[in-house]
Amino acid sequence: MSPDAEPLRSHVEMLAGTIGERNVWRYANLRKADDYISSTLETHGLRAERQTFDVSRLPVSNISGESSGTDPAAEILVVGAHYDTVSNCPGANDNATGVAALLELSRRFRDRTHARTIRFVAFVNEEPPFFQTSQMGSLVYAQAARTRGDRIIGMLSLETMGYYSDEPGSQHYPPPLDAIHPDKGNFIGFVSNSRSEPFLRDAERAFRSGSNFPLEVAAAPETLPGIGWSDHWSFWEAGYPALMVTDTAPFRYPWYHQPGDTPERICFDRLADVVDGLEAVLLTFSGAR
Repeated sequence: MSPDAEPLRSHVEMLAGTIGERNVWRYANLRKADDYISSTLETHGLRAERQTFDVSRLPVSNISGESSGTDPAAEILVVGAHYDTVSNCPGANDNATGVAALLELSRRFRDRTHARTIRFVAFVNEEPPFFQTSQMGSLVYAQAARTRGDRIIGMLSLETMGYYSDEPGSQHYPPPLDAIHPDKGNFIGFVSNSRSEPFLRDAERAFRSGSNFPLEVAAAPETLPGIGWSDHWSFWEAGYPALMVTDTAPFRYPWYHQPGDTPERICFDRLADVVDGLEAVLLTFSGAR
């Protein structure tokens, strides 16, 4: 395993191994994950802030760490990942990999100067039964940002990013994407709705400038299955451009939402290569030096 992969492995093993299933039905574990993410952001030099709301009389929180920009216009790039899981699932790929990438990117930007502000946000309640409801953490966050008038130039949703296969037939798609994309699950995907395509294309160029890792992109109608299946949907609802960074989850990963979604399934070296490409995306959008 490469040195760059080691921090990612450590985060995934903590969230999906030591802590395990984390949701309001395993509330103590959800709080442990909250504490771990908050303390890690603080270790990386960011002040961890909570946006807390109640679900069935239980307080749950989105957790954010902000790396402030130097531009007084205060434009913002949001990098987000949900930290909850479905029931009976330790959630190594879905979505400890996304949180691990989020935390590693926050570490890499701790000493950088950049014009735009970067917000690293871990969202609660992405999974059913909260998905696309008023109690979905990212929707609570995005609506509050819109109410405040936050100038968010785009949002990257880091979602289920750690499983790769070079076997023919290991990758599937909903029609008509199956006719135009490869059948080997050895790439990372950038997915957006049609309105976010300019943001998607800028992110694609930035990723390719910093990484040779295989990348497939798709801007498609929101009605296509899978296009809106994560926290980027919430930002679309609030009128912000957003895209999902994903290994395509159920279209590739055999243990999606299953008890077998455990850390040993994850391809940490390939995940590290993806994070290198995402670092280039953040450098480009933030104007970092």
